[in-house]
Amino acid sequence: MTSLQQALAKGEFAVTAEVAPPKGTDTSEMMENAEFLRDKVYAVNVTDQQSSVMRLGSLASCCLLKEAGFEPVFQLTTRDRNRIALQSDLLSASALGIENVLCLTGDYVTLGDHPQAKPVFDLDSVSLLMAAEGLTGGTDMVGEPLEGTPAFHLGAVVTPGYEPMELQLLKMERKIKAGAQFFQTQAVYDPELFRRFMEGAKDLGVPVMLGFVLLKSAGMARYMNKNVAGVSVPDWIIDEMKKTDDKAATSIKIAVRIIRQMREMCQGLHLMTLGWERHVPAILQEAGINI
Repeated sequence: MTSLQQALAKGEFAVTAEVAPPKGTDTSEMMENAEFLRDKVYAVNVTDQQSSVMRLGSLASCCLLKEAGFEPVFQLTTRDRNRIALQSDLLSASALGIENVLCLTGDYVTLGDHPQAKPVFDLDSVSLLMAAEGLTGGTDMVGEPLEGTPAFHLGAVVTPGYEPMELQLLKMERKIKAGAQFFQTQAVYDPELFRRFMEGAKDLGVPVMLGFVLLKSAGMARYMNKNVAGVSVPDWIIDEMKKTDDKAATSIKIAVRIIRQMREMCQGLHLMTLGWERHVPAILQEAGINI
């Protein structure tokens, strides 16, 4: 059982944060950023070609982090691989001792730096969960037995701000039936919206970790409002970021304020830092969160 899995099972407030693999083979910055998270989070998510931008693979990055003493969360998207490759990567992760897996569909290739790439999407996030769950049961997707079986802690993503909310709750149910054991949400900035969502999800019986993206500028917030489905950054936040001369300090202040309001509604926190891992310790300290 992973540390993240144990924390959620015990009802502790679990914290995770993201790091991004480099666009190249120099992993020094990724590892330096991860050091800011040491002993501050239960596990470190590693993004998988985030926003369809080609980078070093999530699996290799997870392996490097594990060797350095971190517990990784292997993010795996269905966009770039067929079901053979997806199952193979899952087995590879298990063989390397990586058990936390976040199953995602992935952004469309036109959003990234290789828009001419051919998308795969052989599976979606639900069928990927089913495939991973099947592997833990000892067989692949065509029923062939495995020589040794993985023991995954499977996670999925949900978007509380996506309308209608009822569809997101139905998707959560499908993902739970497929094998999801925990959820990390897309970024949420509205406590009342999150309260309504968690009220709807309370009977599903699976831990939900609040997702929060650290905002670097008003322009970034406006871009998210326009381009990220289900994410809405309120005007008051945009105004604060627009007026400030110290964007990092203001972003931290906003994060702390919102996290304090929502932490009692959920079972954990997932910080999407976009290179600002160095600010995670201050955010957690000021929000009164210790692991």
